[in-house]
Amino acid sequence: MSLLELFLEAGSLKKLPRTGWLLRGVINPESIADHSFRTALIALFLADELRAKGIEIDTEKAIRMAILHDLAEARITDVPLTAQKYLDKGKGEREALMEMLSSIGRGDLLSLFDEYENETSIEGKLVKFADRMEMLIQAYEYEKAGFRNLDEFWGAVEKLRENELYEYFGDLIEDLVRLKRKVK
Repeated sequence: MSLLELFLEAGSLKKLPRTGWLLRGVINPESIADHSFRTALIALFLADELRAKGIEIDTEKAIRMAILHDLAEARITDVPLTAQKYLDKGKGEREALMEMLSSIGRGDLLSLFDEYENETSIEGKLVKFADRMEMLIQAYEYEKAGFRNLDEFWGAVEKLRENELYEYFGDLIEDLVRLKRKVK
């Protein structure tokens, strides 16, 4: 595979919808690429906030991780929670990403996915936080637009509250929870 072939394959993320929203009746939901972009944007600003508070974090590494975190879904798609009961999504994503990156001589980038998936670095924890936060923002936007039956997505609030970065960004999460409560 060439770099151009990788870029073309990654382009499918712009067309692939996030299936969790589809299964809950959201018409024309965001694409995987839409989600990845905002996750990277959130990671950028949250990393900068941490640095401003004296926390040592590699912002570039976090952004790279955020950009790569769903790249494997170009091959395996966005596997919904209902299907994850029957297969190991993380293992499948890792295998697909390893194949994609190795084919262009960039297998070294796989460690970024591992750090994200296992939350073994401050950057991995931050990107996982940003990933979940992005999903909650999207759930709020869909609820505000009139879609219902999205409560299962709000279960991520507890995972965010358990994340060590909640200490720094809990106000953002709680503001989002308050906004959700106002949606009729």
